[in-house]
Amino acid sequence: MDDDSDDDVGGGGPPLPPEDRLWRHPSELRDFGTPSDIVVRTHRPPSPQRTTWAIAVVAGLTGVVLTTAALAVTGVLSPQVIQREIVEKVAVSPVLSSPLFAGERDASALAERLAPAIVRLDITQGASTSTGSGVVFRDDGLMLTAAHLVATATSITAVLADGKRVSGLLVGVDPLTDVALVDVDGQSLPVAVLGTSANLKVGAPTVAIGAAPASGTDPSVTTGVISGLDRRVDGPGGQPLHGMIETSAPVAPGSVGGVLVDASGAVIGLLTAAEGQAGEAHVVATPIDLAHRVASHLLASGHMAHGWLGIEGADLSGDEARALSVPGGAKVHRVSASSPAALAGLAPDDVITELDGAPVQSISALVARLRAHDPGDKVLVGYWRHGQHAEVIVRLVERPAL
Repeated sequence: MDDDSDDDVGGGGPPLPPEDRLWRHPSELRDFGTPSDIVVRTHRPPSPQRTTWAIAVVAGLTGVVLTTAALAVTGVLSPQVIQREIVEKVAVSPVLSSPLFAGERDASALAERLAPAIVRLDITQGASTSTGSGVVFRDDGLMLTAAHLVATATSITAVLADGKRVSGLLVGVDPLTDVALVDVDGQSLPVAVLGTSANLKVGAPTVAIGAAPASGTDPSVTTGVISGLDRRVDGPGGQPLHGMIETSAPVAPGSVGGVLVDASGAVIGLLTAAEGQAGEAHVVATPIDLAHRVASHLLASGHMAHGWLGIEGADLSGDEARALSVPGGAKVHRVSASSPAALAGLAPDDVITELDGAPVQSISALVARLRAHDPGDKVLVGYWRHGQHAEVIVRLVERPAL
């Protein structure tokens, strides 16, 4: 910490207005409140190049002085460019695993806080139309939704909580995580508080929130618990989704693209629908940490580059896990030729149990952990071979196109 006395010298006047500061007090935000355990991120857009103005030379020194003075008074010589800061809110307190809501009334209160940031999407795909939900996470109109809803859309209209209809522009999609980034036409929009999907616990209470249907004004709200973590499920179109959060909260089709929140009201997942191995319907959510990471890549380049190891595998069986005295792992079935795994010496029948020192108990958990890395990153893979434990450093590459 810097204790220089210069930092403690008080100012001589009132503080600058919010638009001229790099920070804002939470009380200066216009949306539905900012508790003390929420940090407000502000993003300042790049400064536009200042405009230069040519001043006609007039005859005589007096004329020059008068002309310059007039221009200075009107502000033409040095126009002030006011840059608007972009607000994003992130919870900094731990995700709560004990119930804070006792019933539907408390769940409705959480939904009421979040409702201004939840939008309905009216999606046109050729001659067909469909609806879904989305969540605004930056007040300049950036919104997260499910990729399968909008991937082939010819037009997107967002219906805000106040009923206003605005156009939406698809920034990018990532089918591997079922995450899409949409830019809706608006400024100073209410934003949801993003929590974290790290350290979630099975059995923790959750609320699923989707947009109000076309025939109503209240958002869709259902309650449940986290019933599974690091799930592998078949998403829409049969695309496998890894590392998903499973919830017991029932979700209507129009709520897909909405949010799964914890007991404090912070977003922990982006809702989608999937089918289990037996064909039964599941409600799952893409972890919000992954969804936000994907959105950052899509915003920067319109593309999500996933780190790739180059193996195919399955969950370690119970008998095999007991034989190795491990809680679980990812058993390698195939190693792609010239892949990072092949170059590092990994082989079929190896059992991967750690990545960067953190335990890996399933193939889906391994894929999910790898998706936290960029191509070019080095990872430490811990594995078992013929009853012996070993470690190897692997440099990931970008996942090849399907």
